[in-house]
Amino acid sequence: MIETQDQLRELLKNMPKCVCEFAIYKTAIENCSYKTVLEYTMDLRTFFRYIVASRDGLDLFGQEFCSIDIKFIDIEYLKSIKTEEIYEFLMYAGQTRENKASAKARKLSALKSFYKVMTLKKHYLEENPAINIETPKKKKNLPKHLNLEESMSLLNAVANDNNSKTKERDYAIITLFLNCGMRLSELIGINLNDIDSQMRSLKVTGKGAKERIIFLNDSCRSALTEYLNTRTDTENRKKINMPLFISSRDQRISSKTVQYVVYKYLKLAGLEYKGFSVHKLRHTAATLMYQNGGVDVRVLKDILGHEQLNTTQIYTHVSDENMENAMYQNPLSKIKAPKSN
Repeated sequence: MIETQDQLRELLKNMPKCVCEFAIYKTAIENCSYKTVLEYTMDLRTFFRYIVASRDGLDLFGQEFCSIDIKFIDIEYLKSIKTEEIYEFLMYAGQTRENKASAKARKLSALKSFYKVMTLKKHYLEENPAINIETPKKKKNLPKHLNLEESMSLLNAVANDNNSKTKERDYAIITLFLNCGMRLSELIGINLNDIDSQMRSLKVTGKGAKERIIFLNDSCRSALTEYLNTRTDTENRKKINMPLFISSRDQRISSKTVQYVVYKYLKLAGLEYKGFSVHKLRHTAATLMYQNGGVDVRVLKDILGHEQLNTTQIYTHVSDENMENAMYQNPLSKIKAPKSN
C-alpha cells in the first residue's frame, strides 16, 4: 500500500492540476484505493498525451510519446476536448496499443470518472464529453480456477518444502486464499488485532475502504496457529495495527512477495504451465464453495465482498463434470444404435 502510494505521489508531480485534484477527490472523498487511483491516473496520462500528440502531429507511440509534457493542460484545454476525440482515443488504444476490451473499458472508466468529477463535483466544465459513451463489450470468459485436486497439490507443495524458512507463513497465506477467497490487497492489509480472540473470524478492508467479516474454518485456524507459533516478535504483537503477515525484516509483507510465494509453489506443484495467479486462488475459493460446498450465491456474494450479485454469478457456471453427468441422466442415454448390416 505504501509502495503504491509513493508511486501515485511521484506520478502526480508531472500531472496537470485538474488530474491532481481528481486523484485527491477519489482517495479522500470516495475512499478509492491507491491502486485504483494510480491506474486511473496512468490512463489519464496516456489519454492527454494522445490528445496532445494527435493535435500536434507527434509520434503516437515510443519514446517521443512517453516524453510529452502534459502538465500545462488547464480547464480551457479540457473544454476543447470533444467526444469524438475520446472515441478516437479508444480506437487508438485498441489498434496501436493493442489493448483488449477490458483494458479499453478501464481507460473509459477512468475518463468517465474524471469528467464526472470535473462537471458535477468541481463544476469546472458544463458538459461531459464522455457521459454517453458506451463501455466496450468484454468477452465473457469463465473464471479460471484450480480444481480440488490441484488445490490439494498446491498446499502439499508448501507443506513439503522443508528448505523454506517461511513455510508456515506461506502455508497460512495460501490457505486463506483458497478457503476465504480474499483479495491480495485484503490479505496483506490484515492486522493481528483484526482477528478475534477465539480465532473464529477476521476483519478485512475491501474496495472502497469497506470492511467485512470473514469467518475462519478449522483449516484456516490451524494454519494461522502454526504460523503465529513461529513468530518471535512477541512484544510487537501488542502494538496497534501490527501486520499479520510480515517479511524477514518484520515489516508488512508486500504484494510482490505474496505473488512470488504463490508462483513459487504453483511451480513446485507442477501447475505453473496453467497460467494460474494470486487472483485465480480467489476464483478457486469461490468456485469450490459454490460447486463442491453448495454455498448459496447470495452468501457467496457477501463472503467475497461484491457490491452486485451479478458479479458473483460468474461462479455459478456449470462444471464440465456436471454437464457430462447430466448427459447420462437422459433416459435415452443407454440406447445403442442398431448394428450395421
